[in-house]
Parts: sequence; C-alpha cells; structure tokens
Amino acid sequence: MRLIVTCTVIAATVLLSGCETLSLTALGIGGSAAVNQKVNGSPIRTFTAPLHKVKLASVWALKRMGFRTDRMQKTDGGELIQGTAEGHEIEVELESITPSATRMKVVARRTGILNYDGSTAVEIILQTEKRLGV
Repeated sequence: MRLIVTCTVIAATVLLSGCETLSLTALGIGGSAAVNQKVNGSPIRTFTAPLHKVKLASVWALKRMGFRTDRMQKTDGGELIQGTAEGHEIEVELESITPSATRMKVVARRTGILNYDGSTAVEIILQTEKRLGV
C-alpha cells in the first residue's frame, strides 16, 4: 500500500511539474493566493469594501508606487482610474458589485516589445489590500 501511495505522488509530481497554472494557484501569486483570478491576463480581486474605500486605497497604492493619477472617470458600474510613470501606463477598473463589495481589475502596460506588465498589476492589487487592511 505504501508503495502505491509513493508511486502515485511521484507520478503526480512528474505529470504536473509543467503546469504553471496549478503551481501559481498552489503557491499564490506574489504571496497572495487572493490574486489568482485573471481575465484576459489581467489580475482581478474582489474586496469586501465599498467602492469609495477601494478607490481611495487604489489611488494611495499608485502614489506609493510612484505613479501619477492622471484621470478618474465614472463608468456604468463604477470607476476607471488611469495613471502613468516613466514607461508605464496603468488602468484600474473598479466595479461596484454590491454596496459592500467591489471588484478591482488592473492592467499595467510598458512601452516596448513586451507591453503587458503582470507583476506590476499584481503589486498594485497587493498594495491596495495593504491599505484596506485585508
């Protein structure tokens, strides 16, 4: 019986070793398993907090990371925050799901060949979490 369990674990390790999605889910992205969900390659996170609190925390996160907040505009379901820093453009989409739940999606782009900057997008969400105390 012990041999069967050992062989199963070894086989699973070998078969799943190339599965990036599983490894990222298991380990968490950037130390936070809460930022695993992605839509079109952009990280998203739902907070149990009203839109105005998540908006303030997002602007704080951008400022803390050295980004300028260039534009804030209302959208059908929430707010869009746009920011920049040298060589980077940031879009933070906030959607009010309920009065006490807000979804946040971050798109970070760099100028150059590789435009999408996933690690910066995740860090903006993590810094927003930090500000909200979650």
